[in-house]
Amino acid sequence: MKRDFIAIADYSPAEIQEMLDLAIDLKKEWKSGGNQPLLKNKVMSMIFQKPSLRTRVSFDMAMRHLGGDALYLSPNEIGLGKRESIADIARVISGYVDIIMARVFDHEHILELAKWSDIPVINGLSDYNHPCQAMADALTIIEEFGSMKGLNVAFIGDGNNVAVSLLHICAKLGANFIHSGPRGYDMLPQAFELGESIAKETGSKIRFTRDPFEAVKGAHVIYTDTWTSMGQEEEAKKREAVFPPYQVNEKLVQTAEKNVMVLHCLPAHRGQEITDEVADGSHSRLFPQAHNRLHAQKAVIVKLLKEI
Repeated sequence: MKRDFIAIADYSPAEIQEMLDLAIDLKKEWKSGGNQPLLKNKVMSMIFQKPSLRTRVSFDMAMRHLGGDALYLSPNEIGLGKRESIADIARVISGYVDIIMARVFDHEHILELAKWSDIPVINGLSDYNHPCQAMADALTIIEEFGSMKGLNVAFIGDGNNVAVSLLHICAKLGANFIHSGPRGYDMLPQAFELGESIAKETGSKIRFTRDPFEAVKGAHVIYTDTWTSMGQEEEAKKREAVFPPYQVNEKLVQTAEKNVMVLHCLPAHRGQEITDEVADGSHSRLFPQAHNRLHAQKAVIVKLLKEI
């Protein structure tokens, strides 16, 4: 029976840890000379409504490293839900390839793809969440600290799709999560409440504060993202007026734990949500984090295709 990778919350802590352990093994294998062709003769269809650097290259190379192939479909090629219904697209593509990855605007589109597809569907990003990014984030944190259990993770800025998946993976793996952002840009209540319900089962603590300096006290990880995400360009000036107090700069970093790790899903708007000093400083793991997209996604793909 096929299974999809739509949200972190859909997977148990044990299943997430299993994928992360596999990602670590696949990364070691790749660095030792290359991966085994676990996905020989397998093809992934990559559907893009939003352009991307990391998502496109990391998924494409993940398939190549594992002996498979990837087919890129640009926004104009299929017009997801416009030129043809999502239900029809899902059923057509299911007969051509082995797995679908889609990067969309509307979360309902990824849900509909999964509903009608006979093959596994991976959420490469939606307006609600970004589970593949969270897997890379967790892999990066585990490589540094050995585990996420008991760590304090502070997300500074907009309560966006990246924040949602980070909250949920922290809760699943026993890390404490705190969000700090300006009024009007809080996380969706249902996403925050879901995180709280997961945390009750794992012992994590979930909190929110308007004060970013309070948020990073005792933090082992500080995470930030752009003030204005793709598709919100008309809000840029409004956002630039309210987000400056939430900039991740050296003063904020110095408030956290001495060995604090700074993460950002990229692309970064340097001088806005993060300064050059921090992005390029000793606490930054921005580029190992970006590279870990490749290995975390390998593990997700393998799990989905090996379970069928």
